[in-house]
Amino acid sequence: MRAPTLPDRAEAPDRVRVRADVRGTVQGVGFRPFAYRLAAELGLTGWVTNSPGGAVVEAEGPRAAVDEFVRRLRRDHPSACRIDAVELTPAPPAGYTTFDICPSATAGPVAVCIPPDLATCADCRRELFDPADRRYRYPFSSCTACGPRFSIVEAVPYDRARTTMRRFPLCPRCRAEYENPADRRFHAEPTACPDCGPRLALWRPDGTVLAAGDDALRLAAESVRAGRVVAVKGLGGFQLVCDARDADAVAVLRRRKGREEKPFAVMVPDLPAAEACCEVSAEEARLLTSPEAPIVLLRARRATGFAPGVAPGNPLLGVMLPYTPLHHLLLADLRFLVVATSGNRTDEPICTDEREAPARLAGLADVFLVHDRPVARPVDDSVVRVVLGREFVIRRARGYAPLAVSVGEPLPPLLAVGAHLKNTVAVSTPAGVGLSQHVGDLGTAEAHAAFRAAAADLPAFHGVRPAAVVCDLHPDFASTRHARAAGLRVVPVQHHHAHVLACLADNAATGPCLGVAWDGTGLGPDGTAWGGEFLRVADAGFERVAHLRLFPLPGGDRAAREPRRAALGVLYELFGADALDMTDLPPVCAFTDAERALLRTALVRGVNAPVTSAAGRLFDAVAALVGLRQVATFEGQAAAELEWAADETADEYPFGLADHVLDWGPLVRAVIDDIRRGDPVGRIAARVHNTLAAMIVAVAMRVGEPRVALTGGCFQNARLLVLAVGRLRAAGFEPLWHRRVPPNDGGIALGQVIAAARVLRGESAGCASPSPEKC
Repeated sequence: MRAPTLPDRAEAPDRVRVRADVRGTVQGVGFRPFAYRLAAELGLTGWVTNSPGGAVVEAEGPRAAVDEFVRRLRRDHPSACRIDAVELTPAPPAGYTTFDICPSATAGPVAVCIPPDLATCADCRRELFDPADRRYRYPFSSCTACGPRFSIVEAVPYDRARTTMRRFPLCPRCRAEYENPADRRFHAEPTACPDCGPRLALWRPDGTVLAAGDDALRLAAESVRAGRVVAVKGLGGFQLVCDARDADAVAVLRRRKGREEKPFAVMVPDLPAAEACCEVSAEEARLLTSPEAPIVLLRARRATGFAPGVAPGNPLLGVMLPYTPLHHLLLADLRFLVVATSGNRTDEPICTDEREAPARLAGLADVFLVHDRPVARPVDDSVVRVVLGREFVIRRARGYAPLAVSVGEPLPPLLAVGAHLKNTVAVSTPAGVGLSQHVGDLGTAEAHAAFRAAAADLPAFHGVRPAAVVCDLHPDFASTRHARAAGLRVVPVQHHHAHVLACLADNAATGPCLGVAWDGTGLGPDGTAWGGEFLRVADAGFERVAHLRLFPLPGGDRAAREPRRAALGVLYELFGADALDMTDLPPVCAFTDAERALLRTALVRGVNAPVTSAAGRLFDAVAALVGLRQVATFEGQAAAELEWAADETADEYPFGLADHVLDWGPLVRAVIDDIRRGDPVGRIAARVHNTLAAMIVAVAMRVGEPRVALTGGCFQNARLLVLAVGRLRAAGFEPLWHRRVPPNDGGIALGQVIAAARVLRGESAGCASPSPEKC
């Protein structure tokens, strides 16, 4: 676009000029075209440009029109835009005669927030299926309102030359649209068409080409119909797709992926198709059709439209709508729901490169539907649920990352490397805390490589040079080892403290509060495995004011995969070695005589039987005691089955609270009595949930903090969360729970940044170092 001109002429007395430095998510969302059209409507001159700090606008004209421009800049901006701050600087009129979009400035500190990838808009969908349109059935159509953003951007400011689309020069017709202020593709950086953009191909597993272009898409659809597994390169990486109605195809995918029972997500052609197989509330429908287009966990209508093996034994089904033109075309051709699961082997990161896919996904897919637009970083599908009438993010990735979380306080330059499971990383930015996409569990070399890439990418992306690296207290986490090898100062943060701070930030709240942090495990400052924590949290740190009664975990980490071991630990804590003789109980008889003899020795001697306060393991123990699950095939399975089993029983079990220890002993003894009496599992499960919620209220009453934050992976249990929130409100407390940041370890990095910032701020103010449990 033309640069601004400075003619030599006298200005009208009421003519003014203002510079607006706009910070927030203002690149890749159509902000510059919006400012251009608004200036034209109001008869203003000047210019707008992207900068490393966001966007800069200069507007010149009559004072009333300039004032109106500033008001509407804040009020009427595109829906995907988020303005965090507008700094106005008056200046003498410059005599501009035009309003232009100028080349992006590249100098200066980075403060911009690049938007997430956005689901296909209605206008692009309409073009996609219009035979008269030149983008008819073109699988990479986009505009300023939709399409790839975070998955293609390589540097800021956000311009085509700094995205993976730079490999595709615009053809004359796309160039004309790109430069036309009246066109919705005006400065749409990912725009393309069949003449100049990315192309599809269908490959055999050995990489030979079966078909190209639209033929590749149609042949891929035929492969799905025929019961084959198709690896589809989507927006942020590959997905494995098969016919969700075909029990044999689903079983093949499970066998190949080594995924016994963990549920698959499905993609349906449209909202009515989702409503046909699931119950869909108004809020759930909004999320399904939103620009984020996440996987939404819905209550399934059983025996309607999908094979039982898609989500075995699970009352919920993860459902998403097509969110790229490629998905829209594939689902329109198929007209039925498909499994669409991450394109990876178990515990590995999602595959993003078509050149690597035949090797990385060897044996998983029958054919590969690929394209030649590079993916800058892996971005998996987000997962959300509606709880208490509002959005509740469980996995934060496509559609949400890398939006910053505002924390309302200044932050030093920090990199937080998160936890070992459900890893994300975070950096402090002028807009708050930039939280990465879901990275995953760090148990494999491939996953660790993806983590290292994310830990390098996010600071570079935000222009942050960290002064320190923040990690978990646990010395053996891969993320902790990475932090200690970074050559920078390391600030360790206790796991559950980070959980509580993340919940507060997610609610734009501050301490003091009572944080209830319940999960599977997290190392405490005393060297034991915490996980059933009540922390009084304030700006100065935290104090452990209560916790669940400790019990041993025979086999250590194996107990996370074998709920029967957690149950055995709970029984041993209550009954000593006699617990090993209680063979009328399912978890005890699940071991052979020889195994019980070895476990007895380990428990009596305290060998490989660390003690824990973890609420997650207590859930597992009860699930094993009532006979629901002795050995889990995926994380959280036993606890989820206990949640699903609960009926509407309203009464509860006894418990104790003394000397800061919340005693579940009376609860477990009563559960055993009910089991031996033959009470229904649903009634027992309901009573357990009711009792745990009552425990939370009892501690809150004793501590007396008006605000109570509920966080940690256990609060993915919707029944527990709803009960706790309801009872806390009834008792006069203000409960807080997560919204757009996961309650599980996917939110840990956010809390780590906030905790470390306060440590450094305290040091600069000359505060003494805190004690381990009162920090």
